[in-house]
Amino acid sequence: MEYLDFELPIKELEEQLDKCLVIGQESDVDVTNTCKQINKKLEETKKQIYKNLTAWQRVQLSRHPNRPYTSEHISNLTKGTFLELFGDRNFKDDKAMIGGLGQIDGQSFMIVGQQKGINTKMRQYRNFGMANPEGYRKALRLMKMAEKFGIPVLTLIDTPGAYPGLEAEERGQGEAIARNIFEMIRLKVPIITVIVGEGASGGALGIGVGDRVYMMENTWYSVISPESCSSILWKSWEYKEQAAEALKLTSADMKKQKLVDDIIPEPLGGAHYDKETTFKTVEQYIMKGFNELKDLSTEELIAQRMDKYSRMGEYKE
Repeated sequence: MEYLDFELPIKELEEQLDKCLVIGQESDVDVTNTCKQINKKLEETKKQIYKNLTAWQRVQLSRHPNRPYTSEHISNLTKGTFLELFGDRNFKDDKAMIGGLGQIDGQSFMIVGQQKGINTKMRQYRNFGMANPEGYRKALRLMKMAEKFGIPVLTLIDTPGAYPGLEAEERGQGEAIARNIFEMIRLKVPIITVIVGEGASGGALGIGVGDRVYMMENTWYSVISPESCSSILWKSWEYKEQAAEALKLTSADMKKQKLVDDIIPEPLGGAHYDKETTFKTVEQYIMKGFNELKDLSTEELIAQRMDKYSRMGEYKE
């Protein structure tokens, strides 16, 4: 287990508990009460830390190296039924954007999501989850295929943003994202979106137009990352904590602003502390959203989706 800077008190107590258990196993000394006291303090410390997280700490948790990424969600949700599909039929296959058909609780879904990679080699292979235009065009191709066969769409968002390189701009990065938003708004099948990690800028919006949009508890969704915001406003990354607070990017902030439909709770400490529970909870929310949408007519579905996004940004003086 890797620990973030604010989790160091937990690390120290867990190490003390491990040492206590080793002493009990290797000697005749009764350390039962000592271990119980350490364990009690550990649980109290966890609750104190995780119940009072700042916006920046939630950003850090969303990037935790042990956190389950999109491919891990897909494999656990579909339980071996996932069939990956490749390519945009125009340029090439983008490894940062994965998609294909799979069954969740007996219901077929077209699943699309960004994949970051679990180690340095895989992160380079996946371009750190930053999709190129061909990735968004692949996503749209799969969504249109789902529409053709009446299959609901599930999108899983985890990206630091769309790839900003020169070659991506030359191939029409902005147009590809805008086209996806335009087409998703009028897609004739239910769309369920889950933000499982980072939800940054247009890179997230390119697959983020959903009838139901859920955020996992320790994720963020914003037009810009705290570090980039800090560098623009203060010419330095040192103010990223202040930027995170000002951006109102947490799941609670997004729910309050009515930009997402619900928050998916995570185990104490984050999704990586109890992955099995995390996957079950995510599945429950996906199926709950699908069951709310499955009986709507195409006209009702599109009208509700358009109305939902038309209301965003309204405010009273």
